This record gives sequence, structure tokens and C-alpha cells, in this order.
Amino acid sequence: MLCADRAWLGCEMSRGGRSSWLGGVAVGVIACAALPLAAPAQGETLESALVKAYQNNPTLNSQRAATRATDEGVPQALSGYRPKVTIVGTGGEQTSSTTTKSVTGGVPSYDTVAGYNGPASIGGTITQTLYNGFQTANKTRQAESAVLASRATLRVAEQTVLLNAATAYMNLLRDTAIFDLQRRNVEVLQEQLKQTRDRFNVGEVTRTDVAQAESSVAAGRSQVLLAEANYTASRATYRQVIGNEPGKLTPATPVDRFSPHNLPGAVAVGSANNPAVNTAQYNVDVALQQVKVAEGALYPTVSVQGAFTNNWLSPQSLSIMNGYNASVLGTLSVPIYQGGAEYSAIRQAKEVLGQKRLDLDTARDQVRQTVVQSWGQLDAAKGNIEATRAQVQAAEIALNGVREEARVGQRTTLDVLNAQQALVNARVALVTAQHDRVVASYTLLSSVGRLSPQVLGLSVPDYNPTVHYQQVRDSWAGVRTPDGR
Repeated sequence: MLCADRAWLGCEMSRGGRSSWLGGVAVGVIACAALPLAAPAQGETLESALVKAYQNNPTLNSQRAATRATDEGVPQALSGYRPKVTIVGTGGEQTSSTTTKSVTGGVPSYDTVAGYNGPASIGGTITQTLYNGFQTANKTRQAESAVLASRATLRVAEQTVLLNAATAYMNLLRDTAIFDLQRRNVEVLQEQLKQTRDRFNVGEVTRTDVAQAESSVAAGRSQVLLAEANYTASRATYRQVIGNEPGKLTPATPVDRFSPHNLPGAVAVGSANNPAVNTAQYNVDVALQQVKVAEGALYPTVSVQGAFTNNWLSPQSLSIMNGYNASVLGTLSVPIYQGGAEYSAIRQAKEVLGQKRLDLDTARDQVRQTVVQSWGQLDAAKGNIEATRAQVQAAEIALNGVREEARVGQRTTLDVLNAQQALVNARVALVTAQHDRVVASYTLLSSVGRLSPQVLGLSVPDYNPTVHYQQVRDSWAGVRTPDGR
């Protein structure tokens, strides 16, 4: 486990003599080194950070909205089964003047009819498609496959956000610990420089020893500035991914228990369950249905239409007072040749289908590569922790040995400084290894498609995309947008 507690085990360094000075330095180094392993009593946990990211991350909420928009494709496709009703009404005022010529006995005469009226009419049309080459059925299946692809894409977004949240949490935890380590190391080095100057003033050491101590302080300050920059960047990333300013972070544990126990099993699970593979599979289905929709343009279309019209007065004749007309007609439309566009659309759809099948193969290969890579990184992280722990233990023993040898004059100030820096570096390496161990476990869980609130057991309401789908699928009318919750 990794933690970012700022507790500091202070060191008492006497100014009396060489032995007490070296002992104070060693105590300070060991205190610095022990820092990352100290755990805060209370604070934000990785689980609570994941819950906040799952609820508030704008990228994830955007993908949820996109999934809800994709749901609307199904009722749009189903509308092809339903009748289309249109009502048209007209009304207004008009004046009319008509002059006619007639000839009687060779003598022409002219009659003029003029007047004013207000014609009005109302009519309606009902059209029902009976057969269109199964285009409606295929469009419906295509829309349903698009919905499933969108849900799989949403799962990809969920996994990405959760992995980014876990990584951001662990990065901040690591960088906070390293920042504290480097700051406390500078405090020890500054006290050491002060002791060296005091000893130089009484003639116990040379100017070279003072310069070496000053160099160590300057190098330590440089490391503090670098650690502070990393810490600031990690805080900003945390705020972006999680959605709030970080508080005091508590240690986190790996999630190996949710992953398969061997590499072949992980590859098999990832190839079957990774949402990126599922998305590619559903995209193949969408492309297949598009081929069938394009082929449907070559089939006849059968429809029936009922219409009625009722006119009061007539805009054509002042003498007509009322007229009514009603009809029910069937229509058969057989496409013969329409310029060749429909054939091009079929060929295009088939090419897209071939592309999507290749994309599926690519997705499977990519998932396999990611699983194998994640498995190797996790194994390396586990081994690295053991190696860095041994490194820390060896550095502690070396520091103690150098300190004892320096007491009897067999080691110099530079030897002590180097041993101190080696121990600090070992502690930093251990902090980094602990961070990598946790992040690698989440990465592997994501690569096999199991990084979800349900698997992790997060206390957060599950966003179920099927709820919104059921709310809108059979809707015949209305503009209300349900939130899907």
C-alpha cells in the first residue's frame, strides 16, 4: 500500500562532535525513508474517488448522453411500420370576375360574372406502407445493433474513466509522498550543512567538506522543485478526472482478486468481454444490416392511401357552393432503373462491412496485446516491490556501516552524503513501485473488461442504459426527454 501522510519523525542533531553529528544525519535519513509507509488516520479513499468520477466525470456523462441519443434510432426505424397522417386546411377571401363571349345569329354578346366569396377546405391523408423490400425491418435491426454498440462504447468510457481516476489518485498519492520525502531530505541536509560549517570553524573538517555539503543541499532543493511540479500537475489531473479538489488521501490496495489467475485465462476473458471487442462486433452487425437496407431499394414498394377533401365555396367558380371527395387507393411502385445510385450504395455498404470485419480482427489483436502487456507489467511491479524493499534494507545497512566507519575516521563526509542519498533514492523507488503495483492491477482488470462499479463493489447507483431505451422504444409521440434513471 502507498500513502501520502505528512508525518515527520524529527531528528535531534547535536552540535558537539563528529560522532553525534553523523548519528543525527542517519536518524534524519531513516525518518525521511520511513515517510511513505506511514498511513493517515482518515481521508479520502480510492473507492470514494472512483465513485465521484463515475457520477460526475463530464466525459462519461457525455457518452451516456450519446447512448441515449442512439436509442432514438430504434423508434425512428419503427416509424416505418406506422401510418403517416396529414391534415390540410385552407381558407381565405377572394374576389372573382369572369367574362364569357357567346354568338347568337352571328351577333356576339358578352356576359360578366363578378363576385366576392370566402372559400375554405379541409382534407386529410392517411398513408400506410405495406411492403418496401423489408427495409423497415432491416433498419430496425440495424438501429438495435447500433444501440448495443453504443452501450459497449459506454462501457469503454466507463472503464477508461475509472482507470484514469485510479491512476490519477495513485499518481497524486505517489507524488505527495515523494514531495514530502524530498522536502524532509533538504531539512536534514541543511542541518548537516550547518553542522559541517560549525566543525569547519573549529578546524575539524576542510573547506572541501563544506562545499560537498552545500552541493548536496542545492541538489536536494532541485529535487524538491521537481517533486513540487509533479505534485502540482497531479493535483490538477486529479481535479479534472475526479471532479473535486483532493483531500488527504489514504492508502490503496491492488485489485488482483478480480482478475483471472493465469495469462491464458486473462487473454480468453479479455477477447470475450472487453467492451472494445463487443463494440467492433456490433458494428459488424450494423454494417451487415446496412447492406440489406441498400438491397431493399431494388424491391417493389406497396402502399395504401386514404384521402378526403371537403370544400366550402370554390376558388375556381362562384357558383359552386360545396364539394366533397374521398378515396382509398393502393400503389405499387416497381423500380426499373434510377441512374445506378442504388447499385453503388450496395457496393459501398459491402465494402464497409468488410472494413468492419477487419476492425473486429484488429480489436481482438489489440485486446490480446493489451492483456499480455498488462499482465507483464503487473508481474514486473510485483517483483519490483520486493527488489526495492531489499534495496531499502541494503541502503539502511550501508548507511549505518558508513556512519560507524566515519566515526573512526575511515569514511569522509562525502561518503555519508552518498549513503544518505542512496537511501532516499531507494525509498523513492519503493514508493514508485507501490504505485505501479496498484495501477498495474487496475490496468489488467480494465484490459479483461472487468473494471466496473459492480465488480469493484462501489457504493454507487448503477447507470443502466436499458432504462432509457425502454422508455423511448415504443413511444409514438411526445417530445419529453427522459433521463434514463
